[in-house]
Amino acid sequence: MKRLFTLIALTLLIYNARAQERIILLNEGMWQADNGRLSYFENGAIVSNQWFRDKNGYKLGDTPNDIIQVNENLIAIAINWSNIVQFIKPDGTAVAATEDIPNNRRLCTDGKYVYVTSYGHECGTLYGFTWYFNKGFVAKIDLSTFKVIAACEVGYEPEGIALYKGHLFIANTGGYAEQEGDHGFETTVSIVNAATMQLVKNVDTHVPNLYGEMSQSGRYLCINSPGDYYWTPACGLIFDCEKAFTSNDCFVKFNYPATYNTTTLDGKFLVIGSAFSYLTGQYEFSQLTIEPWTFIKTRGQSGLTHTLPGTLKANFASMDQPYGIYVNPYTGYIYGTDAGSFEGAGYLYQWSPEGQLLGKHKVYINPGHFLAIPPDGYYDGISSLTAEPSSGREETYDLQGRKIDASSLKKGTIYIKDKKKILYNQ
Repeated sequence: MKRLFTLIALTLLIYNARAQERIILLNEGMWQADNGRLSYFENGAIVSNQWFRDKNGYKLGDTPNDIIQVNENLIAIAINWSNIVQFIKPDGTAVAATEDIPNNRRLCTDGKYVYVTSYGHECGTLYGFTWYFNKGFVAKIDLSTFKVIAACEVGYEPEGIALYKGHLFIANTGGYAEQEGDHGFETTVSIVNAATMQLVKNVDTHVPNLYGEMSQSGRYLCINSPGDYYWTPACGLIFDCEKAFTSNDCFVKFNYPATYNTTTLDGKFLVIGSAFSYLTGQYEFSQLTIEPWTFIKTRGQSGLTHTLPGTLKANFASMDQPYGIYVNPYTGYIYGTDAGSFEGAGYLYQWSPEGQLLGKHKVYINPGHFLAIPPDGYYDGISSLTAEPSSGREETYDLQGRKIDASSLKKGTIYIKDKKKILYNQ
């Protein structure tokens, strides 16, 4: 009977997930124009292109550039030029804001803390004093107080950040090389112990300027390098976090940019590359699907194809300026954006999980970052369910669609397995 109840509950949950598409789209706006916005998309239509203002009566801020779900009741948004990490409820209502991390960039979380990369050189703390850094840093926000309790210096202008086995993996760019003049482009991925906030090591990838979107599929990261925009061409990396603990030979390069990338429900990376050169003043685009475990195992000889599901490749090729790609981790529906001229309204595209174009919707300026809201009943429907013993053959993914090793599964955590949501309780 318990097994029958579990199967029925899971079936209803999957049905609800398929029936509900709810996406928060982060529009960056124009730098220094203080016009960042949230668009809210639900079941095939844009509900609002100023959702945060509708809910709270004031503007979101200047140049937001990342958004993540922290837990079932909390979402975090990095608002770069306003120097704020804004916290909201899933209904859009503002909860709190952390203002101690200037020039913040990217976010990740373990549900208790939020970790934030910053290009800045100083950071305020819960204790009333300020830390100063020669390079950039990653800060740790305690969600019980929304205050910074620790920070660790990494490389210059750190960008993407991911959490794996209690460690933070941070891609350093050195992107202010020309403006600040006292350093060159970075080529390293920093590994930081998340509990102690101490630097463990730097892995030198020998690839400059690790800037842009960084997706995670279990132990693997997809990292972009736009090169130096002149003589060093753009490229991408598949980085093996597990191997990085014991070896610096833990990544494989591919000769296409990975500017915008996302993780599919089966653990692959979908990649839209955008390479810009100041020598030509032109952009060159590429579209890829990468199976990271195969790509690493074969040292790049296989596991990469110039394909995307359904009509995605043709649709992205028709855009003026592709600006983002995302797979809903609850349903598999696919989303992408076109920034157009970077100065006017952009567009949100929606595809079915198979890649069939379902619609194109006008949004706001520079729409680049996505977050899917869990379907109604998602958390309540899962809380009483228990995962059945694993045969060891099915792959397991977290709620962002990232492949998880069996050794990394945590009791009481929700995962996706065999296209179903389970509560791991072994």
